[in-house]
Amino acid sequence: MENQEQVNKRGKGLVFIISAPSGAGKTTLVRRVMEELPGLRFSVSYTTRPPRASEKEGVDYHFVSRDVFQEMVTNEKFLEWAEVLGHCYGTAQVDVNSLESERIDLILDIDTQGAKKAKEKLASAILIFILPPSIDVLQERLLGRGLDSAETIQFRLAHAKNDIEEAHWYDHIIVNERVEEAVEKLKTIIISKRDQKEEKSWQGLQ
Repeated sequence: MENQEQVNKRGKGLVFIISAPSGAGKTTLVRRVMEELPGLRFSVSYTTRPPRASEKEGVDYHFVSRDVFQEMVTNEKFLEWAEVLGHCYGTAQVDVNSLESERIDLILDIDTQGAKKAKEKLASAILIFILPPSIDVLQERLLGRGLDSAETIQFRLAHAKNDIEEAHWYDHIIVNERVEEAVEKLKTIIISKRDQKEEKSWQGLQ
């Protein structure tokens, strides 16, 4: 595992765009990887939906009114944004801009629709898709969370099937069957991309 000195040598940060169907375990994987690898920052998205009981402002999301969100859209404050189940979600452009002066790699949690938009603006971004072992397992996980109505779960499952069809154009795909194995795979991708970037930096100095 690399230390902070190695992180500091890398210069401008990398951008990792991570997508997954709701219930695939993306949030758990990202949190675990951020605990175990230095030099990572999670871009906290903005949303118009109300917070769930376990969610914290500024940690899980920035919770704003629809008027505030629309003002940000008008002022081009978002790298990308979309509306899902009647609520808006957006990734702030300022998070990406800050990488110009910080030696930190940024993780963006974006759906497939937003990932395409973000990739158009960030050609060097690395796209990673998290897959559930199967649709049946995904349904079990959604039911087990107890967060959504039966109607919402059916919508999420239908949306998940559409998302999975988009996975083929991502740079990397991880099947999250066993959390420990999936965490290691995600860490390996991030470390590998960091090593490649460091090699290019050294070559550029020769």
